Amino acid sequence: MSLDVDSPEPPELAAVDPNEYEDAEVAGGEYRRDDLEALLHEGAWEDAFSEWSDTTDMDEEDWAIAVDLGLVSRFDFFWDDFADRVGYHAPGLPEDWKERDLHPDLDSWGTVSAINAGLTELGQIVCETLKEEYIDWEADFEAPDDLPDFEE
Repeated sequence: MSLDVDSPEPPELAAVDPNEYEDAEVAGGEYRRDDLEALLHEGAWEDAFSEWSDTTDMDEEDWAIAVDLGLVSRFDFFWDDFADRVGYHAPGLPEDWKERDLHPDLDSWGTVSAINAGLTELGQIVCETLKEEYIDWEADFEAPDDLPDFEE
């Protein structure tokens, strides 16, 4: 499938400790958010969004709900020096979406699942795009000399 919508503005990255997210565990404290945000504005966001929108299962109605709720602006991206990767936190709809009456068009678990899965996929593609096509720095972490060698 394909989603035919305009790319939104890249998110502004907040100074949140990624370890506060339930889905992240990051060693170190230099998250390089300013650098990542600059790369997002230099084209990484647009490139990743274009790739994602060509293959996503989200439809225009799902996307409109995500935009209306401001979910895209709540993405977070951070450098994980220990793992030499870009980490991310994707926004999502909570399990109690129905009780909260979040949006008039939000009426099924299928829609909630499509939005949450679609935003997770977008976050992953943004990370891959940043790492593969935009980041030109190396991780500062150096493994200790006494780690076992698992090479054959």
